[in-house]
Amino acid sequence: MLQRPYYFNQVKEALGRAPVTALLGPRQCGKTTLARQIAKNQKATFFDIESVPDQRRLQNPELALSGLAGLVVLDEIQEMPELFQVLRILVDRPQNQAQFLILGSASPQVVRSVSETLAGRVEFIELQGFDLSETGADNWESLWLRGGFPRSFLANSEGDSRAWREGFIRTFLERDIPQLGINIAAVAMRRFWTMLAHYHGQTWNAAEIGRSMGLSDKTVRSYLDILTGTFMIRQLQPWYENLGKRQVKSPKIYFRDTGLLHSLLEIPDKQSLFRHPKVGASWEGFALEQALQILHPNTAYFWGTHSGGELDLLFNLQGKRYGMEIKFNEAPTLTASMRRAVSELALDHLWIVFPGSETYPVRENITALPLKKLESIREQIL
Repeated sequence: MLQRPYYFNQVKEALGRAPVTALLGPRQCGKTTLARQIAKNQKATFFDIESVPDQRRLQNPELALSGLAGLVVLDEIQEMPELFQVLRILVDRPQNQAQFLILGSASPQVVRSVSETLAGRVEFIELQGFDLSETGADNWESLWLRGGFPRSFLANSEGDSRAWREGFIRTFLERDIPQLGINIAAVAMRRFWTMLAHYHGQTWNAAEIGRSMGLSDKTVRSYLDILTGTFMIRQLQPWYENLGKRQVKSPKIYFRDTGLLHSLLEIPDKQSLFRHPKVGASWEGFALEQALQILHPNTAYFWGTHSGGELDLLFNLQGKRYGMEIKFNEAPTLTASMRRAVSELALDHLWIVFPGSETYPVRENITALPLKKLESIREQIL
């Protein structure tokens, strides 16, 4: 079992600040395991709301929960949305002695319900799959190929990892999506998801994808929002400001887990990945997701102009503006686009992230940085 100290500490701190802490993330990303680790050395009561016995324990939820003290964990809370109103009543009582940790996989429903009923009483923490700080930087190739879902990354063989991911995709399409109240045939959603895999790392174009599938722009947009809200897809928003240039204003689309991307693209192993035409886009999405998980900026964007200027990742930390350009190249060099980004966006520093082993300066305020050394950015900035 891999330790996840960053998220462990984040949840512990949130439990000390707010009466309710919501730990959100895709199914099977490790929320339950993390919650059990937190509950291990303290008084705790655990409810798995997908379990029939626990559903019976909560038939009268106010009565069942009101007498509890210490940590109370409610796993898969989206299965029983009426609990949100009960939690509001309980945490507002002066005699309440419980801290509530709620775990949810269906982000849109959970966030909406929590926002409506627990405003001012809840702190949100989003959990994803493993990142390099947890797996060890030397395991970056396996993490890239298999993705960060614990059972996929820790599988005994590549075949076992692929089988788990295929099972996850089927379950997500055939069970999880319908449970959200979304009536879309699993075949149609898989077709869209697979098509989206070929647009990974590209600017969203609803009209083009809609024409390819014979669907309206509105329909494909709703499909994209479903996958975004369930933590499968990241829509990286564009940064634009008055620079006197026509700038890109549509989001870029990335799979949040490259293991699922590779399954939908039918990439079985490392050799096939390196030969695949989407290897560069896959690398870009993987490195970007690792940067976001390790650095945890509050906001993140990409930047692009119609005249060719672009930057893969733009973020702010400690009041300064930084950029990241991602290259699948053993020895990346400075480009005109990078110079333009540093100048026009007034970047304090730009890192060129690549799959090498040695860090080297490219010019003042621009550094070529191996992916495995991403954590050094935190040390440098913070």
